[in-house]
Amino acid sequence: MVIIYGEYQGRSRIAGVSPSTVSRVMNGTARVDDEKKQRVEKAIVETGFRPNEVARSLFKKSSKIIGILVPDIVNPFFNELAGAIEEECDRRGYRLTLCNSNNDVEKEKRNLNLLERMNADGAILMTNREEIREEIDKCRIPIVMIDRQIERGEEIASIQSDHYQGGRMAVEYLLSCGCRNIVQMSGPKRLSSARQRHQGYLDVCRERGLEPKWIECEYSYESGLEKTGEILRRFPETDGIIAANDMVAISVYKILHKEGIRVPDDVQVIGFDNIMLSSLFTPEITTIAQPIAKMGQTAVQILTDYVSGMEVNRKTTFGVELIKRGTTKQTSDGENKS
Repeated sequence: MVIIYGEYQGRSRIAGVSPSTVSRVMNGTARVDDEKKQRVEKAIVETGFRPNEVARSLFKKSSKIIGILVPDIVNPFFNELAGAIEEECDRRGYRLTLCNSNNDVEKEKRNLNLLERMNADGAILMTNREEIREEIDKCRIPIVMIDRQIERGEEIASIQSDHYQGGRMAVEYLLSCGCRNIVQMSGPKRLSSARQRHQGYLDVCRERGLEPKWIECEYSYESGLEKTGEILRRFPETDGIIAANDMVAISVYKILHKEGIRVPDDVQVIGFDNIMLSSLFTPEITTIAQPIAKMGQTAVQILTDYVSGMEVNRKTTFGVELIKRGTTKQTSDGENKS
C-alpha cells in the first residue's frame, strides 16, 4: 500500500486532497465528492500521471492480464483463436499477453512461470505437448485448456469441439459423395483432438464394414506435403482423403495437382477447422467447422468468471458443422452431392 500511496502523493498535494482520495478516484473503489473528484482529475491531466500498473496489481491482487500460450502462431487456427480471445479480453477490460512456444514444451513451462511472476490473473493454454501436465498441476494461476484435453490435469476447465463427431461426420460425408477407398490423415496421436477424430473414423469403418486406412500426420502444411506422397505410394486406389486440418488439406491438394490427380473428380478431400484460408483457397476446401470465435470467447468468460469467484463448467464441448465446398463432388444444381 505504501507503493500505491507514494504514487499519489504529488497529485494529492496539487489537488489539495489526501492520497487516499486520489486512490479512490483512480480506482473507483468508493464515492468521492464531485468537487474533490474534479480537482483530482484536473491534477491528473496537468501532471500527465500514469499509474504504476505493477504496484496496482500487487495491491489489488489482480493485474488484469491474461496470458495465452500457443504452440505455433504460424498455424492460422491458433492465430484466429488468439484473435477472438484478444477481442473478448479487451471487451472485459483485460489485456492479453501472447506467448508462442514453437512446439517446445520447455518454453511452455518458462512462459507459464513468467505469467506467474507477472501476477497474471490466469492463462489460456493451447498445447501440442501432454508433458506440460506436471507444470499445470503446480501452477499458481488458474488455467483454461482450449482445443486440448490433458489426462488428469489440474486445469480449472477445458474447452473443445466434438472431435469424435467431427471424425464420424467427415468419413460419412465422403461415403455419401461416392468414395469407397478413404484414407484418414489422423493428426498426431499424442493429442486428444487427433485421438478422438481417429476413433470416430474407426467406428464408422467398423459399422460400414470398411477396412480402415490411415496415416499419422502433424497439424502442419509441411507434414501434409510429406504424408500425401506416402498415401499415394501406400494406397494408390485412394478416392477420398480426410485431412488432419485445413492447412493439411491445402497441402494435399497441392501434391495431387502436381501429380495430375484431379480434385474432386479423382480424389475428394475434406479438412477440419474452417479457418478463413479454407474459403479463400481455390478450390474452396470442404471442411468440418469448429466455432473458433465462440471457443475463444468462452475461454475468456470462464477464466474471468473463475477469477471473480463464480462457479464455472469444468468441461465445455461445442458441436461441429459440415461446410460443403469445392473439394468434394457436386451435383448438377451446384450443391455438393449428398
